[in-house]
Amino acid sequence: MAVTTLQRVRTGRGGCDITREEAIRSDVDVTVIVPLHNCGPYLDRCLTSLLIQRVALEVVVVDDGSTDGGAALLDLYASCHRGVIRVVRQEASGGAGRPRNVGLSRARGRYVFFCDADDYLGPQALERMLAMADRNGSDIVLGKIVGHDRKVPISMFRENAERVPLGDSAVYNSLSCFKLFRREMLERHAIRFDETLLVGEDVVFTTHAYCHANVISVVADYDCYHLVARPDGTSIMQRQGSRDPVSWLRMIRRPIELMLAHVRPGDLRDHLLRRHFRMDAFGHLGGPFLEAGEAERKEIAAEVADMCERWLTDGVRDRLPAIDRSRIAALEDIDRLVRLAHIESASVRRELTALRWEREGRLAISGKVALSTLERYDRPEIVGGDLALVLRRRHAGTGPSDEVVVPVTGDCAEFTGVVDVTGLSSGIWDVHVGVAFEGVPRLARLGSDRDGSTALPVPPAPRVVGDVVALPYFTRPYGNLSLDIGGHVVAVPGSARLVRAHWAAGHRLVLHGEVTVGAAAPAADAVRYLVWRERESSRERREPVTVGEDGTFTAWQAMGRLGPGTWDAYLEMDLGGPPARFRIEAVPEMIEQPRTWWRGATRWSVRPYATAGKGRLSTVVRTLGPRTFVRRIVC
Repeated sequence: MAVTTLQRVRTGRGGCDITREEAIRSDVDVTVIVPLHNCGPYLDRCLTSLLIQRVALEVVVVDDGSTDGGAALLDLYASCHRGVIRVVRQEASGGAGRPRNVGLSRARGRYVFFCDADDYLGPQALERMLAMADRNGSDIVLGKIVGHDRKVPISMFRENAERVPLGDSAVYNSLSCFKLFRREMLERHAIRFDETLLVGEDVVFTTHAYCHANVISVVADYDCYHLVARPDGTSIMQRQGSRDPVSWLRMIRRPIELMLAHVRPGDLRDHLLRRHFRMDAFGHLGGPFLEAGEAERKEIAAEVADMCERWLTDGVRDRLPAIDRSRIAALEDIDRLVRLAHIESASVRRELTALRWEREGRLAISGKVALSTLERYDRPEIVGGDLALVLRRRHAGTGPSDEVVVPVTGDCAEFTGVVDVTGLSSGIWDVHVGVAFEGVPRLARLGSDRDGSTALPVPPAPRVVGDVVALPYFTRPYGNLSLDIGGHVVAVPGSARLVRAHWAAGHRLVLHGEVTVGAAAPAADAVRYLVWRERESSRERREPVTVGEDGTFTAWQAMGRLGPGTWDAYLEMDLGGPPARFRIEAVPEMIEQPRTWWRGATRWSVRPYATAGKGRLSTVVRTLGPRTFVRRIVC
């Protein structure tokens, strides 16, 4: 890579100072901007992770008045990587906004990426994000963020997205600046960090960038950015009071007003406002509200009420969950807000007490449910009601056919719901209990009590209903109840047993046997084929099967059609999911004697046998032609 560098190296503090005489590097793809303030213990890992990126990059490190000795390490890196690492030094500003703005003013890359000095990148992060940007002409690329003892957003990283719409996705949930931004867009719209803010400066910056981004992309299949919690808790966002609710609610008005100035009223604006109400406003009416004192609770409620009065539209209200709509109605009732905060913050304790089959295809599920006790708070008594079982099909969409609501009898102390499995389509159905506490719905997986004080009931045996098998089971390691309709993840218990075998005309081996699934005989049309599988080549041959109502079956196999090899016998069934195969069990007494015959000049020999140990039906087929016969004599 041809690089022309005109940098002046000063020896005073050992750093590489940036001057107006710097040469312009026209081949820089990404400028990584690193604000640095007393991050010496983490700087080596950060810079190393940047230098191994396989893109044409420059690293602009803005030393914001560091006093921990990390400047010496920075100077060493800069002297060893001239033309790549550039250093700017300034007096401490107290926040990340000013050093990021200074770094941005010195950037030369087509794209810029902001990386804090105590964080680091995955080895392929910029390569993957830049490739995504170049394929799509992206203005912003979100790379998957991984938290190390830090909470990180996840909703926007479910899958890769070449082009994701701002108004119909979760990307706006992530307002941190740890993204790839097209520099031309930032310069054209004068997008900068708010230097007056100690916390939230990146929220203002990223909100502004989203408003002007034509193409947004997501890299979700690789851990791009590693967000690290310092063990000593000295980073700005880890300091006590950094997320003071009242201060945050006052700060968040700036990005909201900025967004409103760029986005017209309508669905897109309502979608973006929903994020601010859901995560910024009402988020502080949960756990932070319980932590606050009486006076601060009133301030929080007043700030949220003012936001609602200013910006809450019918479109935003319709997008909010039930608990937030309840909060809107209770903003002048502090006690009610406390109760709602308890309901949202407490976990739902649920316990499965009984699980049994009733009539054909009906599974009775019994349990009990309550809110957990919050030991840190003086929790009011909250009683649940409006119970139901909710079954959701795993890995499905959001259509009505992917959720089944089952009414229950009883109350939270003991309820029972009966699931008709004949109404469930093939797949994995996870069982939840839905309960409303003072009108606020909560949903929780049904299974073992999380404190482990009670044992799970024994799951009932699989049940064949018509030609479909239903298998109740408990997930690992959490012990949640699920129903496998069709045998997708749970092995279908069953057996195919040889009762009698005999030779028939045409060198056909006739097999008579019995098949069961669970403890019952399957439907006749559930049994599909007799399958012979050759061990070495995995070649297979299928033959039709005749099945009786009592689970008996008969199959014929012309053994000359199999070809030479060792063949294992299976009975294949269709039970509503992937094909289920059972090895045919056999005892030596049921096996027919070997048979030999000639077909032209070739001698065929077939030897059925029961395998050692488990006793399963197999057969060895051999052929001996003239050449093989002569070769044996000569050798």
